[in-house]
Amino acid sequence: MVAMNPHNNRPMALSIAGSDPSGGAGIQADIKTFTVIGVYCGAAITALTSQNTLGVSSYLALPAAFVKKQIQDVLDDLNVTHIKIGMVGNQEIAQAIGEVLTGFAGEVIYDPVIKSSGGVSLFAASSMAVTEHIISHATVLTPNIAELEIITGKECDNAGRALAAAQGLLALSPRLKAVCVKGGHMNVLGKTVTDYLVQKTLPGKGAEEPGFHISSIDHPRIFSRNTHGTGCTFASALTAYHMRTDDLSKAFSYTCAFMDTLLNRSASHSMGHGTGPLLHHYFLRQEDDADKVL
Repeated sequence: MVAMNPHNNRPMALSIAGSDPSGGAGIQADIKTFTVIGVYCGAAITALTSQNTLGVSSYLALPAAFVKKQIQDVLDDLNVTHIKIGMVGNQEIAQAIGEVLTGFAGEVIYDPVIKSSGGVSLFAASSMAVTEHIISHATVLTPNIAELEIITGKECDNAGRALAAAQGLLALSPRLKAVCVKGGHMNVLGKTVTDYLVQKTLPGKGAEEPGFHISSIDHPRIFSRNTHGTGCTFASALTAYHMRTDDLSKAFSYTCAFMDTLLNRSASHSMGHGTGPLLHHYFLRQEDDADKVL
């Protein structure tokens, strides 16, 4: 019999997402993010994409049974406490992921990657499949404005409507604790970006229904051509910081600071001929600054 090492129970994350051969988004961005924040991350691939900084040209979804096998094999061996989900691909994969998540008691952070930033559809099914198989098991959602509109079917052209849509999502599932609304695509010409964390609160005395707590963070808009993979990176950072703090509000604050640092340090570099990627390794260039984030 092999003796068990107590260090084998170290908490780990698992990313379930598509693969980006240019390294800017998807599984590649997720692993880079977890690594620079100091969290070990496994990876289960849902789809192979053909893309670069100029956009997504096509994708090939993997067999749903194989996706499910990847996830189950990792969960059977590693002490996974947090799962981050990005690109799902199609309804069959969504259903397979949902079946695995039925027995998972940890945190599930879902970034609903439905379309690429260039408008290419990355999910061959209706948004109802996402709600039924993924959102019903998620504990946190991290949509941008366009994704929020797709999964709720509601127009979210201002903060009030976006927050109302987020609150509507929280009512869909008892497991869902929070929706993080990323404001980068709202008022795109404005000099300030506001990100929101909408959390479900327990009912108070005399109240039969749970309420909502909304917190927000304002930060200067950073104009940069290197924004490929920001959504994947944000969701992975939120997952990693939640693992390290066990506090969603702190994780949200640290994630916003992390993204500002990464965007600033990536802005002056040129990678590819289109929308360049974030340069995650630059987050570790100045260790003193990196330590201040947490």
